Amino acid sequence: MSADFWAGYLSGAAGILIGNPLDLIKTRLQASKLSPGVEPTAPSSQGLKGHFDRAGTLVRGATAPILTYGALNAILFVTYNRTLSLLSPSPSPQLNPSTPYLPLDYAKIFSAGAAAGLATFLVSAPTELIKCRTQISTSASTTSFSIARDIWRAEGLRGLYYGGGITSIRDAVGYGFYFWSYEWAKQAFTSAEDSDRQAAVKIMLCGGFAGVVTWASIFPMDVVKTRVQTQVLHPQGIGEEAALLQSEHHRIAASRRLSTFEIARQAYQTEGGRVFFRGLGICSVRAFIVNAVQWAVYEWMMKLLQQP
Repeated sequence: MSADFWAGYLSGAAGILIGNPLDLIKTRLQASKLSPGVEPTAPSSQGLKGHFDRAGTLVRGATAPILTYGALNAILFVTYNRTLSLLSPSPSPQLNPSTPYLPLDYAKIFSAGAAAGLATFLVSAPTELIKCRTQISTSASTTSFSIARDIWRAEGLRGLYYGGGITSIRDAVGYGFYFWSYEWAKQAFTSAEDSDRQAAVKIMLCGGFAGVVTWASIFPMDVVKTRVQTQVLHPQGIGEEAALLQSEHHRIAASRRLSTFEIARQAYQTEGGRVFFRGLGICSVRAFIVNAVQWAVYEWMMKLLQQP
């Protein structure tokens, strides 16, 4: 395997281990539904205690990403580097140690990142589905394996790719911005005169910046994706009284899964535009920390593996 494959694999696994507790909170905030006119409130200490009353709760949903996100990240970086070298076959005079054919052409960087995001679809779609459904579950017996098994038994392979359309669009747009913002920040803030310590700190800052930019660019899509993939866990009970009060739209929604557009429209109609940014704060904190570490590990591994 190539150096960028292993560097991507190990950096991806490191990112998941560090970021899963905050990702759990983000997913639950995105999937929660409010009644019309109800303002979201910060979770109280008792509420947090109820949701995270065991140490194991903080790593809920981590199994699937740990097993697969390393592979996803490896595919991401390998595809990005290969696509970028195809778009720019001549070496650039200003080389990046992790991408030896990198020109300072941000349109090509974005395009290569988007292509890499699409290439991760085979891994990211089922991983996101299993992770989100595991994280949103409050049952102590629910695991990533049990979620995957139940989906496979009920719906087969197709079920594992439920919500795959919005996931692939999110990944293509998100990873386009991801590589674009990282390379822009690296070009703007690093120099050949930096010491090893200065370079390491700046790489972490550039990686954190790229993570925040990426999630800010795709967060509304991610909210919709989360609700699409977890809606099966939120059946709407239709008793006699509820049936009288609910609209025809809500009665239909209770009996079948909604499409991506229906989910987005219903969220906007019932909770307003702010719903598409619920959880962005905690997500930005997580994105900065995870991607700072992830890029530092990737760059360090690339240097280590490329030594003669």
